[in-house]
Formats: sequence, C-alpha cells, structure tokens
Amino acid sequence: MKMNEDFLKSMKDAFDLLRTKGPTEATAAVQRALAGATAEAGHARTPHTPHEASNWTQAWSRAQAKAEAQAQAYAQTQTHTHPKPHTPAPHTFDAATPGAFSTHTFSNSAGQRQYKLYVPAVYNNEPLPLIVMLHGCTQNADDFAAGTRMNEMAERHGFIVVYPNQSQAANHSKCWNWFKPGDQQRDLGEPSMIAGITREVMTHYRVDAARVYVAGLSAGGAMADVMLNTSPELYAAACVHSGLAHGCAKDLPSALAAMKGGKPQRKPARVAPQRPLIIFHGDADTTVHPSNATDLVASFDAGTTTVSVPSTAAHASGHGRGATLQRRVAANGVEAEYWLIHGAGHAWAGGSQRGSYTDPIGPDATAEMLRFFLAHPRVH
Repeated sequence: MKMNEDFLKSMKDAFDLLRTKGPTEATAAVQRALAGATAEAGHARTPHTPHEASNWTQAWSRAQAKAEAQAQAYAQTQTHTHPKPHTPAPHTFDAATPGAFSTHTFSNSAGQRQYKLYVPAVYNNEPLPLIVMLHGCTQNADDFAAGTRMNEMAERHGFIVVYPNQSQAANHSKCWNWFKPGDQQRDLGEPSMIAGITREVMTHYRVDAARVYVAGLSAGGAMADVMLNTSPELYAAACVHSGLAHGCAKDLPSALAAMKGGKPQRKPARVAPQRPLIIFHGDADTTVHPSNATDLVASFDAGTTTVSVPSTAAHASGHGRGATLQRRVAANGVEAEYWLIHGAGHAWAGGSQRGSYTDPIGPDATAEMLRFFLAHPRVH
C-alpha cells in the first residue's frame, strides 16, 4: 500500500535526521509522518513518538513491523476480488492508478523472466483487453509504465497491462535480443517467454482473446514486431515505436548497421502482413534511423493516404511537434499507420517525464496506439 511505503520512507528520513541533526528534528519529522498515517487511517488519537535517541531503534522496528502487517492484511483482502496469479508479490497503489500493480516470475525451458502486471480497479471478472508492453534498453517495467502512462490509461479505458522485464544477465544493457536468430523464432528464446507470460496472464484473468496486443520502444519495439510475426494467432496488432523490422539483423554487427540505416546484405523476403501495425518514429532519431520505420510498413503497399498532423493538434498546449501520418493498407486488406514525428529523437512521443526516453511535447503515442488497437480486434 502506498500509505505504508510513504510512512516507512518518512521514518527512514527521520532516522537519518536523528544521526545528523539530533532527536528534536527527528521527533518533529516522525510526528508529521505519524500524523499523516493516522489521518489517512481515520484515527483521532495522537501517536506516541520517542524523545530519547536510545529508543529510536526500537521505535523504528515497531513501526516497520506495523506497516508491513497492515500491507499484508490489505493484500489478503484482495485475494477475494482478484484471482491469484503465478508467483505473486505485494501490490503497490497510488491515487491515479488504484488498481493492483504486482511483480511475478515466469519460467520455461528458455529461461526465466520477471514481469509486472497492472490490473485496473474496474476489473470485475468480465473479459478485458490485454496489452503487452516491452521496454527499451536500460529501462525496466516500472520506468516504462511511468513514461507511457499505461497504468493510468488502463484505468480510464479498462484493460490489463503486462510489462515483461528483460534480465541484465541476458543482455548487459537490458535490451531485448531482437537481433539474435535464437530470439527471433516462435517457441524459442525470448519470444517463447514473452508469449508464455502473455498466456499466463490470460490463464489467471479473464482476457478477451480477440483483443491481445503487443507494443514496445526501441529494442522493445523490434521485439514487438518479432512477436507479431511469430505469434499472429496470439496478438491482434502491434505498436513499434522507434524500432526495427523482424529479421533485419542476425547478429550484433548487422543490428548496429540496421540501426544506422544500413541495408542488410540479404534482405528478408517480403511477405503479406498478417496483423495491423502502428508505427511511431522521430525524423531526428540518431539512435535508430527513421528508414527502419519505412521498412516496417513496406509490405503495406496496396494503398496510402498521407495527412499532415499540425503541432496544435498533436499536443494539447498547442506547442507540440507536428507529424506526417500515413494510413496504409496491404493487398490482403490489413491496415497500418505510420507516424513520422518532426524534430523528435529517440523517445516515446507524448510520454511523461516520470519515465526515461520520453518526449512530452510529441503527439500522444499512447492515446493514438490505444485508439488503433481497440479499433483492430483479431477477426480470425
């Protein structure tokens, strides 16, 4: 519970004040903390605070134990509302996202990965869409959730979000290994674990199987395209933000070349797309060249409509970035959207500054992605 997290942090701060400034300042800090916790809990009495330095260690231990017991008691009450997923961890809460945000572990023959799961407060055992979010290099699930604001949107629109976490043991920079042949194929490596995490959530919660989507940024965007191409029966559509196409690289040197806009020595055979795709890319991206976005939509070649999205429409303040939007369709009728964002670098467009690699003045990629996803359920 957030109340307990704030309370424990305040107690730690008070303990630091005890060592640096003395018991008077520390006592004042803990009184403020306890007064806040008391008001939130609805009690009227003023809690006792220690005045002697020798009593502070005991006071801290008692406070920590009390907060942990409260958190455990609250978590137990939630098991009557939500099914218990595999390998649960304590939930975290805040005012903007009152649902449950929890940590889990998935294992299969390819390895083990942790993931974060957000179940909105509106979940009432009725089928909801599920969106799989794949973070970029150096990021993690919490960072990506904050930057994309997906938990807040899950509350607003009613869907479940799962954030697989890449292991630093698998990639030193925590990038998804989209460029390795063993991680580009169905039922192997990281695709098998991401698909396994997706199915595990679908097993423990009521998910609308026709509305399961995958999205990612940078290396996560490249892996999202891998997932769409290797598990089209699982995912209804994908979003690739600042990413690359499935099969454009087969090792680290070819991956770096593709990121810089180099053409592969042996270009993958173009096949008809099986699922809809929405792409965002900044035309000033120096990390992943914008030509990779062009490659992603190359097979949607039966028709294109291009419109200009002015900056006033791209951002509520009227000071956002403009974009060129292509609506494309493949010969088999599958649709795509390609947003080329003017002046944008390698960052999630319209994201929150609470997360890394975000561009707050870009078009709202999260909102546009959700609009596109929810308009494209899987039909076969």
